[in-house]
This record gives sequence, structure tokens and C-alpha cells, in this order.
Amino acid sequence: MKHIVLGYDGSAFSMQALDWALDEAELRGLSLTVAHAWQWPYGEAAEEARSHLRKAAEHVLWHGADCARHTSSGLTVETDLYEGPAAERLVELSHEAALVVVGSRGLSALPRAVVGSVAGYVAAHAHCPVIVVRGPGPLPAASQPGPVVVADRDPDATVLDFAFEEAALRRVPLAVSADVTEQAARHPGVPVEPAADFGTATLVVVGRRRATPAGTAATLLQHAPCPVAVVGG
Repeated sequence: MKHIVLGYDGSAFSMQALDWALDEAELRGLSLTVAHAWQWPYGEAAEEARSHLRKAAEHVLWHGADCARHTSSGLTVETDLYEGPAAERLVELSHEAALVVVGSRGLSALPRAVVGSVAGYVAAHAHCPVIVVRGPGPLPAASQPGPVVVADRDPDATVLDFAFEEAALRRVPLAVSADVTEQAARHPGVPVEPAADFGTATLVVVGRRRATPAGTAATLLQHAPCPVAVVGG
């Protein structure tokens, strides 16, 4: 069965991603897999030194899973500890996932942030939708949540289907500039609005084909004031 995968490293940024991943898992009725990767960065090392680093990684993973179990209502929480690059492991896990959620520090250098960071690499290469949550700390609960905004002017069906699904789950409108008559007929409970400013959005959805250093997804991952979902092939 599909599940939600969370990339977790113990930082304040990944705590915010944890909040979002819990919401997704509970709204979709899916289990959550908390994933953490570690690797020895200094070349050859004694096994005892590597063992200490592994134990530290196990503690980080335990902390994330424990937070998830204690802040959810009976959610099934699994763990995945991996020795190696985090980005590669998350892309591997995306094969069997409904969704991957990662945090992002929002680095200032655009090519480095998008191509070199874990969040950017996973957003560009995953085999399922990826939601990148920017900023540290817990997600503030909006008293009046904004719409799900589709960033693409000519979104493909995969982008629209995901955006409608998120809007339906979160009970917010969908803001889009494209003709969505066909998709709207399948989601009669989702109000459709003209494309909105990203500053009012609960979530911005963009196609993965634009996830290049100069593409729409890259710019949004760097600057959007809300989480960004990267969707499609």
C-alpha cells in the first residue's frame, strides 16, 4: 500500500515538514515513513567511530518517529535508516510512496539550492509528488486558509489532479488560470477561482518538467512563502 515518506534530519526545518507530512497522512488515511540518512564524511574510519555516528543517526530517527506517534491520532509510523546520500534514498523510497515531504532551508544561491540541496534534488527526480516545506519551526495554523494555487499557466492533467485532490482534502478553493472544466466535474465540492497571488496560498502546485535551475519550480522552491508541491514526470 502507498504511504507518505518524510525526509527527517532533526532540524527545525524538518520539524515543519513533519507537521505537513502528518496532515497528509491523516487526511489521506495512509501510514507515514520517517526516513533519515547518515554517512561518515571523513574517509576511512575505525568501526567504533562509525558506530557512534550511526547511534546518533538512530537517535535522530527515533526522535522524529516519536514526535509523529505522539502528535497524531493513531497513525501508523514506520522508520527507514539509511547509510548514504539522503537525496538518493528519498528518490528510491518515492517509487512506493504516494507523496514525499521534505523541509528546505531556502539557500540564497538558486542553482545550488535547487540542484545541490536534498529538497531540490528530490523534487526534480522523485517518482511521486514532492512537497517542499520552507522555513523552521511548526507550521502556523491559518484562521482562514488560502487556496491551493496552480502555478503553471498550461498545467498537465497530473498537476491538476493533484491540485484538486489537495484542495478537496484541505477543504479550500483551487486557484488556477487554465480551463479545468473536466477536472472540476470530478471534484464538484472544490470551488474554483481565478489564479491567485502566491502570498495567499496554502500550497502552490507546479509541474516537475519545470524543475530546472531556471524553471518555475526552481524559483518557487526558492521564494514561495508557502509549501510547494512538485508533481508529474
